[in-house]
Amino acid sequence: MDRGKNRVCPVERSGSLDNIFRRWLQNPWKILNPYIKEGMTVLDFGCGPGYFTIDIAQMVGKSGWVIAVDLQEGMLQRLRHKIRETKIEERITLHRCQENKIGFSEKVDFALAFYVIHEIPNQGEFFKELFSILKPSGQALVVEPPFHVSKSAFLITIRKAQDAGFKPDEGPKVILSKTVILKKVNV
Repeated sequence: MDRGKNRVCPVERSGSLDNIFRRWLQNPWKILNPYIKEGMTVLDFGCGPGYFTIDIAQMVGKSGWVIAVDLQEGMLQRLRHKIRETKIEERITLHRCQENKIGFSEKVDFALAFYVIHEIPNQGEFFKELFSILKPSGQALVVEPPFHVSKSAFLITIRKAQDAGFKPDEGPKVILSKTVILKKVNV
């Protein structure tokens, strides 16, 4: 998919998504620990090569489950290779989504969409589907990059999430990022 603004990161550049410098700037434990607890089911949407997935699997523990979703089979293959024959392999389900559909109906407690929403052509439909798979008290963390996503574009993204039924709340501080927590509000 290469549609200008909706470009996905090529598999060949996945090494830039998972490196020690990024771990220093965007530590998964510091960012996600307030939201993810043992036993949860967590959706890692746009998981790429698994930068957050592996840490999430450790956070949810043996009784939890991670659904790692990506559009590109190559990204899922890289993650599959990382977790093969590890203790966390059984806690992670890999799922290939479609361009405009998550395509997974399992209910989740928490969803992470890190540096990926700007790549989705129809954000409104994405947020409707995400709302439908979150458990009643579920939350989602959306993090977007500052150079690809302007403040006004991020506010439009939040508006689309609100139109789908989410209530936005202040997200965690993430260096070089725009963040929002989306809470499921049941009417």
